Amino acid sequence: MTTPPRRVRVHHLREAKEHGRRLTMLTAYDLPTARIFDDAGVDMLLVGDSMADNMLGHENTLPVTLEEMIPAARAVARGARRALVVADLPFGTYEASPEQAHASAVRMMKEAGVHAVKIEGGRRITDQVRLLTQSGIPVVGHLGFTPQSENVLGGKRIQGRGDAAEQLKSDALALQEAGAIAVVLEMVPAPVARDVTEILHVPTIGIGAGADCDGQVLVWLDMAGMGEWSPRFAKQFGQVGAALSQAAKDYVAEVTGGTFPGPEHTYTS
Repeated sequence: MTTPPRRVRVHHLREAKEHGRRLTMLTAYDLPTARIFDDAGVDMLLVGDSMADNMLGHENTLPVTLEEMIPAARAVARGARRALVVADLPFGTYEASPEQAHASAVRMMKEAGVHAVKIEGGRRITDQVRLLTQSGIPVVGHLGFTPQSENVLGGKRIQGRGDAAEQLKSDALALQEAGAIAVVLEMVPAPVARDVTEILHVPTIGIGAGADCDGQVLVWLDMAGMGEWSPRFAKQFGQVGAALSQAAKDYVAEVTGGTFPGPEHTYTS
């Protein structure tokens, strides 16, 4: 009998930071990709509200609902044997009060079976982080460019420049003090991200924040070359989109040409 892989737990994240082992995170929105990434050794799978613009066709992350995200998170959790599964709480499900955040997070944990939730913001959401942590719900923070605040921030703009760097550091420390198990840093100047990483005891996970963070995260479609466009900070580690397109073209050609299905695909008795 094959021994199941050891599940990545919250304490493993801090151990990785202490030993200088880089952590890996990718988004996932369904069971097949979750299984593939889990088998590849990815430490954390993020069921991001990025499913709104990457999977559901919206212009940004704001429209996706908790009701839409729970089934996706459930599928990812079922597909991951090793990875720690983190799910975003979408816009409008946690900002109003700690109680609202608690109700949303409990639904995500109970109905989807994820291991942690992620929420955006610094000191303004520390009461939410504290209540969730005290309730047994691990929380990942998110600073820098926070997509749910895109309209306030004036679009997809780098955060933490100049005087704003000190505020970002203060927010990171506040999240840690409230109980956050890790902090995502998105579109932050590399020197600022390095400073935040040095002052925190919990891991930082960078996306467009340089190489000095304790780990990295990418939207899997950007990582795999599935889209027509990807941000500057993303590297395409494969061309899955091109391969899938060619497979579909070959299927169409063989069906219309009468060569599929062939004898080897046919039941004769």
